Amino acid sequence: MRIKVLIADDHQLFREGLATLLFSAENIEVIAQAKDGSEAIEKVKHFKPDVVLLDIAMPIINGIEATKKIKALFPEIKTITVSMHSDKQYVKGALEAGADGYLLKNCTYRQLTDAIQSVYEGKKYLSQDITELVISGYLTPSATDTNEYSTLSEREKDIFLLFAEGKSTKEISDKLFISVKTVNTHKQNILDKLGLKSNADIVKYALKNGLIRLE
Repeated sequence: MRIKVLIADDHQLFREGLATLLFSAENIEVIAQAKDGSEAIEKVKHFKPDVVLLDIAMPIINGIEATKKIKALFPEIKTITVSMHSDKQYVKGALEAGADGYLLKNCTYRQLTDAIQSVYEGKKYLSQDITELVISGYLTPSATDTNEYSTLSEREKDIFLLFAEGKSTKEISDKLFISVKTVNTHKQNILDKLGLKSNADIVKYALKNGLIRLE
């Protein structure tokens, strides 16, 4: 069974070149093309592809917003961002929108077909340079994150670090000699100040900013 692919890019030459390139792949079939994000969404509704390749900088609706809308309508359809942009904000935006893969436009034919096959099988795919960018983003603290953390009180910082180390609310309560209710109040304040939603987010934030280390 061939993987049905839709290509969305506002540059016709690149779009058609990609389609021609994929024509030689035995297990891939390009079933439609779109010149902007709006058209991509409409053609996804009509053709129901397995995988959608989207550029970021497209008119009407950009690739990140198109990805978000496609994923909201059809969560089972896989999307891969194929862009010339390797900036952190673009990668972060695409992945947060739900993209299953991210490739740069200078990728090889093998990387492209591997990415399509991988996301079709339910895996995530990032090219090596994008993987390195994502990893460095977790390891290198950003000025914004550091400033946000500095707004926490000393007690909130203590509780933040204990949650980041995997301690439960009851364990923190016992350790700091405060009630469970007080711990939960501090926790909610921490989440609000840092723009986080869960204990898992606390761990990620702490790792990203070097506040805790993996053993």
